[in-house]
Amino acid sequence: MSTDNPGITTISTQQVYDLALLHHHAGRLHEAEQLYRQILSQQPQHFKALQHLGVIAYQTGQNDAAVNLIRRAIALAPDYAEAHCNLGNALQAKRQLNEAIAAYRAAIALKPDYAAAYYNLGNALQTMEQLDEAIAAYHHAIGLQPDHAAAHFNLGNALQAKGQFSEAIAAYRAAITLKSDYIEAYSNLGGALTDNGQLDEAIAVYRAAIALKPDYAEAHNNLGVALIAGGQFSEAIAAYRAAIVLKPNYAEAYSNLGGVLTAGGQFDEAIAAFRQAVALRPNYAEGHNNLGNALQNSGQFDQALAAYRQSIALAPEFAEAHSNLGNSFRAMGQLDEAAAAYRHAILLKPDYAEAHSNMATLLLLRGDFKRGWQEYEWRWKSKSFPSNRRNFSQPQWNGGLLEARTLLLHAEQGIGDALQFIRYLPMVAQRGGKIIIECQAELQRLLQTMPGKCQIIIQGEPLPAFDLHCPLLSLPLVFDTTLENIPNNVPYLYADAQDAKRWRERLNDYSSNLKVGLVWAGNPAQQNDRNRSIKLSSLAPLARVHGVRFFSLQKGLTAAAQAKMPPAGMELIDWTADLKDFADTAALIVNLDLVISVDTSVAHLAGAMGKPVWVLLALNPPWRWLLEREDSPWYPTMRLFRQKSFGDWDEVIERVAERLAAARRDRAE
Repeated sequence: MSTDNPGITTISTQQVYDLALLHHHAGRLHEAEQLYRQILSQQPQHFKALQHLGVIAYQTGQNDAAVNLIRRAIALAPDYAEAHCNLGNALQAKRQLNEAIAAYRAAIALKPDYAAAYYNLGNALQTMEQLDEAIAAYHHAIGLQPDHAAAHFNLGNALQAKGQFSEAIAAYRAAITLKSDYIEAYSNLGGALTDNGQLDEAIAVYRAAIALKPDYAEAHNNLGVALIAGGQFSEAIAAYRAAIVLKPNYAEAYSNLGGVLTAGGQFDEAIAAFRQAVALRPNYAEGHNNLGNALQNSGQFDQALAAYRQSIALAPEFAEAHSNLGNSFRAMGQLDEAAAAYRHAILLKPDYAEAHSNMATLLLLRGDFKRGWQEYEWRWKSKSFPSNRRNFSQPQWNGGLLEARTLLLHAEQGIGDALQFIRYLPMVAQRGGKIIIECQAELQRLLQTMPGKCQIIIQGEPLPAFDLHCPLLSLPLVFDTTLENIPNNVPYLYADAQDAKRWRERLNDYSSNLKVGLVWAGNPAQQNDRNRSIKLSSLAPLARVHGVRFFSLQKGLTAAAQAKMPPAGMELIDWTADLKDFADTAALIVNLDLVISVDTSVAHLAGAMGKPVWVLLALNPPWRWLLEREDSPWYPTMRLFRQKSFGDWDEVIERVAERLAAARRDRAE
């Protein structure tokens, strides 16, 4: 076709279209748009130009215009598969997901080997949380285009959302193999490995991501999460701080930093980190909840309540915040309000094990054992519960006659729990059968002093054959235990006669004194240890009571070392190097007049032996000590000395000193 000017040739519409595509693919959207419009001004029915003009509108965020233009193209060419797929993209950007899914399905119906349509369909389905269908769509896309790295990546995301961590890990690894610098795939692979318990591998992956992109704040933050899960707290703190340096407005990193500081007992720093998190993002419901946790752990209950309430105001269906609110009410002694908060959490999330467990311990604390033991079975599903449920193929015993069958009783929590609930052994033995007890190594010799013939196995040793099993703390439920029928005949644990004799001979020189055993600290790994343990120096008021000789029963390297420097005037004998297990401790205790202890396993041992024992309790003690009372229905020879205000041990110890002086006078008379 010639023009009025000889030598100048007018280019064809196809050539203009091809040139437009070149600009479009090169990212020169303005130039491409001008050429598409030039074509449409001459040929309004040019559906391809119309469709590509719609794509440019989508790429520049003009989604309404994109939908309109692409639909016009489809009206002109209903079998144009690419237009249906691109319509789906624009609709998905507008959050019209059902319509987007329909558009992608239309594209696939027209072009069954359309990998991009399957991939985009998977994205829309995943956004709709239709994970099984999304996974199927990604698999189709990968089957058609095995080198589609993004499809492998998003397949991993869908699998991880379903909790299929091993499959997700494989998908992320495939994405990284195809695209070695796929930084997001590294990050999500680390998350899947963390969730799957492969912490060392997760840490290595995050470090690889950081090596690829040192300023990748999210990778530093996620590295901190993996390090926390692996118990590497100081390294986690460094990772979170690195994330914050790179991204000063990173609210999640501040919140995570606060979490690890809380776990380490650095409450002031934790509170500061959480406050920074919510200052950066005032509508951060989880941040306010975490702030409440730190405030509560530091004893600032009023402020904790305010933080939880703010969290709930931002997210009324945040079950965790309601449960934590209940914990603060409970700490403040507002038990009806605590129960209401736990009930609300359970109403919002019926399978929320932490809320059920909190309700259980509240019921038990109030002496409502009937309902409490039932709820306490939720402990196995609680993430905060310190023990894992044993996945035996044998059924759990429900209390029926054993006859010729073998029952495994296994200690599930701490040594103190085992000492308290092994009391049920005689009742179990009455049901017949054979009994195996699995316990901590420190208890093996001691438990052999109980009446009856039981096989005792140390935790970790191979278990002999058995037919039924029961955790020790499920026995109160089995036997329908109430306050009125607690099996509290003591002693039910005994010192070995020969061991006791040797200690009696060793103690002959102190026979004229009141002999008192002391324990001032528990296991520092215990969740509530910071509230129950004290320092030996805090017991200084006891030293002014004359005629008393004190004997350390304190184990644990850090706490026991304090016995070398007792308070002024305190005569403290430390023979704990000779106490190799609880049988040795029992042999010493049986020769003492009294044991004074914070809430530890030694207090349970003394109570189980029927020895006088005084227990120093924090303001909010565990459920087993009930409310207000000075005695324990579990141990007839026990006396409880409770804090009257949070953290105030001085007043408690003054009362103990006065009572000890009275006991010394009674002995002298």
